[in-house]
Amino acid sequence: MSSELLVDVGDDSATAQLGQLKLTTIEDQQWPADESFLSKSDVSQQFDASSPHLPWDHPFYDIARHQIIEVAGDDNFGRKVIVFNACRMPPQHQLDHHKLLMYLKGTLDQYVESDYTLIYFHHGLTSENKPSLSWLRDAYREFDRKYKKNIKALYIVHPTMFIKTLLILFKPIISFKFGRKINYVSYLSELEDVVKCDQLVIPSRVREYDNKLRASLKPTTQPPMSPPHSPPLPSQVFGVPLTLLRQRDPDVDPVPVVMRDTVGFLSEQGLEIEGIFRRSANVTLVKEVQLRYNSGATVNFREMEDVHLAAVILKTFLRELPEPLLTYQLYNDIVNFASVSSESQVTVMKTLVESLPEENYASLRYLITFLAQVSANSEVNKMTNSNLAVVFGPNLLWGRDNAMSLSAIGPINNFTRTLLDQQHLVFA
Repeated sequence: MSSELLVDVGDDSATAQLGQLKLTTIEDQQWPADESFLSKSDVSQQFDASSPHLPWDHPFYDIARHQIIEVAGDDNFGRKVIVFNACRMPPQHQLDHHKLLMYLKGTLDQYVESDYTLIYFHHGLTSENKPSLSWLRDAYREFDRKYKKNIKALYIVHPTMFIKTLLILFKPIISFKFGRKINYVSYLSELEDVVKCDQLVIPSRVREYDNKLRASLKPTTQPPMSPPHSPPLPSQVFGVPLTLLRQRDPDVDPVPVVMRDTVGFLSEQGLEIEGIFRRSANVTLVKEVQLRYNSGATVNFREMEDVHLAAVILKTFLRELPEPLLTYQLYNDIVNFASVSSESQVTVMKTLVESLPEENYASLRYLITFLAQVSANSEVNKMTNSNLAVVFGPNLLWGRDNAMSLSAIGPINNFTRTLLDQQHLVFA
């Protein structure tokens, strides 16, 4: 992985060559028949009421349906991950690039107050679908300081001479501070240091290209493969179903120990911390705490005195559950919750959460009750119910393919906000 953007190339030369650069091979410019834009299951759901895609008459429908932009949970630092897939961009004449820019801003608007990471899969950008230089320039300028302040890293996966020359060309308008956040990623395995690749819905074209790159290398220069999944430890806590955690000790509290430890500490020392749940944590410490939990050791956050570490551990525990806390079974009901009349929402919500397995219900109630305490201090910590919903919505529910489009995140976040607003009635 590299963040070197200091190579100096004359602007005139770069400008002259930019439009002529060979972006991909001829065969790469042929669009795959089935999965390039939508999977078969997505096609079958395209006009289904339960589909995560926007309705056909929505102003952003023609953008969302390509799944160019997705949100994929949190990275290893506890930061939201926004993914941009170049290979899913249709030819220029079939895409309104201004709408695409507005759609990207709409996605980022939900997360720019928190630390976030942007991953750009460059493979698949061709002479047919690449946007104009003027659009790229205007797009960079469109994203003012509020977007650039909390982006902690931009990872460009499979960079080509085109993208490197482009960044050199734009060097005069890219701030030094922002330039330091840009990292080149040559192979997917390198992303494992940043985010668990399993949670990213990486297009098959990108995976196939990555395999070709690896196969073309000499054996002595092969990059490391992504680490294989190791079997769970006997005392494993992260990535383990709640039912299994309960079975290990059925006589104790159904709320997992990680949630009890983090919420207990944050209730004491985190309620008045501005931006609690919006900041990232040291990834080495996060992994160390996870290992201690998974080894059966006791973790005392009071000794560490790091509020943001505890907050990230809580979000990480929820996100690494094999099935979301709100369960896949309730996914369609929650995504369609906006269609429920306002006078019936509390009753319907109460019915939904009470249908959860016992350990899920107990954990959800425990978490939401705590978050209500957080929002009660929002004048100090700036975390209102709406802000908390943006942070926790994607960690409470996601689709079976992990990543979510903006159109699915909105309903999930709205459900979470309503749950926080009405928690005193829902859990009465």
